[in-house]
Amino acid sequence: MQENPLVSVICLAYNHEKFVMETLNSVIKQNYQPIELLIVDDCSNDSTKVEINNWLLSHPQVQFIANEMNIGNTKSFNNALKLAKGEYVIDLAADDLLLPNGIQTQVNAFQQSKFKKLGVVYGNAEIINEDGSFKSYYFPIDKNGKVISKRIVGDIYSSVLTTGDSICSVSAMIKKSVFDFLGGYDETLAYEDLDSWIRASREFEFDFIDEILVKKRTVGNSLGSNFYKKNHNINISTYKILRKALQLNRSKEEDLALQKRVHHEIIHSFKNQSLILFIKNIGLRLTISWRKNFKNYSN
Repeated sequence: MQENPLVSVICLAYNHEKFVMETLNSVIKQNYQPIELLIVDDCSNDSTKVEINNWLLSHPQVQFIANEMNIGNTKSFNNALKLAKGEYVIDLAADDLLLPNGIQTQVNAFQQSKFKKLGVVYGNAEIINEDGSFKSYYFPIDKNGKVISKRIVGDIYSSVLTTGDSICSVSAMIKKSVFDFLGGYDETLAYEDLDSWIRASREFEFDFIDEILVKKRTVGNSLGSNFYKKNHNINISTYKILRKALQLNRSKEEDLALQKRVHHEIIHSFKNQSLILFIKNIGLRLTISWRKNFKNYSN
């Protein structure tokens, strides 16, 4: 392993004219080198592209992809991923900020880890308002700045199945080899987080750094929120993700963990009066029940 391996930061922008320069500067002001920065503008309809091009005048070595049409987060990221040469990858929205020591801390965690199949290192995040003021922490902390609830590390597959929100995505550094194994993000889904963590945790270990590594901004027109507003298939995607997860399960305990999440989705679809999705989730729940009673998990 190289002492200072290359880290690729893929910055996804969509209507981030107010924030993109601050975000890009947070990458180049890291106390770690070398860093490869790849920027993607997903056909913004404000002046984001102009802001990026102005910034690039002082940073001509940075790669920039300007989408001719809005294709969404997953496809935009995957296109940039094909160009990334780093050993590690960070997926950064253009309204979030990396703290100066964030990348160095994560690389150190990879290099000093006790885990043999470590694929993802993530930490805590400070949630900020649109104006940059403090709002909260992604994981609540005590007076010493440490998370109140201890994070599960190593094999977190069952935990991800049950809770779905075990990872602070914006604070994650991922081995490029993990993305290569996954084939990037699943572009058929309306969102990528849960599916990626489930599939990655099936084969790789995760570690948590109990420090604030990034600032995650909450704004109404972020890439993620805008993409969600234009796609009403979030819950359908969750169903697809859980159905895919069932094929990855290897034990009754894992099926039980998945069952808890499916039960939550059944209640959610019932409250939303989504009859088709309610029926689909009931069917998935029945499939899990059948497996628990009749499947030979040793096969």
